[in-house]
Amino acid sequence: MSDNSFSRRNFIKISGVGAIAAASLNLGGMLSIPEALADESKRPQNADEALQVLMEGNKRFVNSMKKDQERSAERRKEVVAGQNPFVSILACADSRVAPEIIFDQGIGDLFVVRVAGNIVNPTNYGIQGSLEYGALVLGTPLIMVLGHSGCGAVTGAIEALQKGTEFPGSINNIVQAIEPAVVKAKGEKGNLLHNSIISNVQIGVDKLNNSDPIISDLVKKGKVKVVGANYDLKTGEVKLIS
Repeated sequence: MSDNSFSRRNFIKISGVGAIAAASLNLGGMLSIPEALADESKRPQNADEALQVLMEGNKRFVNSMKKDQERSAERRKEVVAGQNPFVSILACADSRVAPEIIFDQGIGDLFVVRVAGNIVNPTNYGIQGSLEYGALVLGTPLIMVLGHSGCGAVTGAIEALQKGTEFPGSINNIVQAIEPAVVKAKGEKGNLLHNSIISNVQIGVDKLNNSDPIISDLVKKGKVKVVGANYDLKTGEVKLIS
């Protein structure tokens, strides 16, 4: 193992936790090591398999076919002792965008981080750290940045640039984080809002692919893949963004 390699043990040390103490170990009150080591028998084994499962689930959702057995009381009991999600998803906090539903997945399948505008920055929001935890400790081979049509946060960024609109409190921080996506999309043909939403996702994917030291290292080693996608509120369909 090289000095630059980050294992689960490295992550625990970085987090300020001492020696591994079996079931009692806790990462700053978040998730315990036994949760990270849950059964992997039913889990997609790589990023491509994970992406295939997600997209097949979205097809079921579009056709109103739900796997309710994965959200049952029995399923809740199965995952009490630990979790083993197969993908980490950065999604918008919009109440109409619920990854577990739109991908027709059950309890314990997805490690979801949600914030208005599905932004990677500012770093002090803990967004990147959460995704690093999902990839490094929980071992999710796939990270998806998921945007959606009609995103209010992106609309706000457009208004801020076009009209000089200022938003109160920390809302303005979110808008400012999205503004580079709007600037990037300005010269493209078509609808500015749609293009800005896509651009915002692409910027997020790029930031994660190059985020040192954890995710970029895992990407270079082929252990993690980062993809972008966009959810259509009207049709329910998720389309991958190249």
